[in-house]
Amino acid sequence: MSHPKIAAADHDVHELIRQRWSPRAFDSSRPVTRPDLFRLFEAARWAPSSFNEQPWRFVYVLRDESSEVWRALVAALAPTNQVWAAAAPVLVLAVVRLTLERSEAANALACYDAGQAVALLSIQATAQGLSVRQMEGFDPERAREACGVPAGFAPIVIMAIGYVGDPDALIHDKHRDAERKPRQRKSLESFVFEGKWGG
Repeated sequence: MSHPKIAAADHDVHELIRQRWSPRAFDSSRPVTRPDLFRLFEAARWAPSSFNEQPWRFVYVLRDESSEVWRALVAALAPTNQVWAAAAPVLVLAVVRLTLERSEAANALACYDAGQAVALLSIQATAQGLSVRQMEGFDPERAREACGVPAGFAPIVIMAIGYVGDPDALIHDKHRDAERKPRQRKSLESFVFEGKWGG
């Protein structure tokens, strides 16, 4: 299936940024190979982080190979996410280390750093013809239990990864409609200021 939504950027940006988007419709018949998946994690590996702590961790689950963990992780999702995410060939639980390895002091930037890693992962996925949808709608404790996440680490997001599917396969009208709407973003003027806020 061709890529359905290209961003209408106001300024010249890399084509991968224009192509990256977060579908709900995934092609359930196309698996993601481990080599392709590990290219995404390799991209995340090279993200910048405070003190080079690299506080992110990823637990991946393949739908067709890890049925027990897969079912448990899907069950940790909010019901509105379960209805479409179960078609994705891969689910990834992103986790952060809450303290600095060097001192065990709280790492206030752990989530920020993990976000950068996921951003690079998402761009790499786009370069490979894959799509990523991130979900905050899940029960962190159920996800922790499903994936065996130890104390000192916090689940922050679950990602569905796969190839874009047909929006008509989605159960809810609102999801099908959202897949087809043009992408929208706030204007630069609303969040970029020179010198002073609002300037």
